Amino acid sequence: MRPFLTMVVFTIVFGTIAKLPSGGTPYPILVFSAMLPWQFFSSALSECSNSLITNANLISKVYFPRLIVPISAVIVSFVDFLISGMMLLGLMIWYNFVPDWRILTLPFFTLIAFSAAIGAGLWLAALNVEYRDFRYIVPFIVQFGLYISPVGFSSSVVPEQWRLLYSFNPMVGVIDGFRWAILGGNSSIYLPGFILSVGLVIFLLISGIWYFRKMERKFADVI
Repeated sequence: MRPFLTMVVFTIVFGTIAKLPSGGTPYPILVFSAMLPWQFFSSALSECSNSLITNANLISKVYFPRLIVPISAVIVSFVDFLISGMMLLGLMIWYNFVPDWRILTLPFFTLIAFSAAIGAGLWLAALNVEYRDFRYIVPFIVQFGLYISPVGFSSSVVPEQWRLLYSFNPMVGVIDGFRWAILGGNSSIYLPGFILSVGLVIFLLISGIWYFRKMERKFADVI
């Protein structure tokens, strides 16, 4: 219910009170199409960061590839993502909204979101083992990320001269991609920013795997 209730609040604040543009799309669908990847990412981040600590007994007693633990946490969050997708389908039926051919590209953007979640999750999981107080920072990162990502509004409202800088947030490209695929019509992707976001996601994934594997041999001792 969290993405649904957040969608209701954002629709009232940004759509009804602030009257931000939605490009002709019903505002609840505009918001929920962004809530899908954001909720998946934030949930995966939270679950990943605690995954090694939660399974401390298993990790210290049995040897197996530690990478399985945080990845399984992301997969659990992905199941929630699929359930939320059914809620989006219900909203589309309610508003008689029919997506166009772009919806076929949604798996590609889902893959980018999956990569971002795994990359960031691996960093936080490893750091959380090394520095236990790090777990207190994760909720702040998730909460702050919600407000600096274009979830309750379209990224098109960001002034043109700031859009490339804004795209240093990797979730900007992911969310814009989801909206482009789901909303179709006049929805567009700011290509330079999207390329930058995808590049950052790839860097996050590669560096996350590298750092996790580097710290992996210490987990059983430190945890």
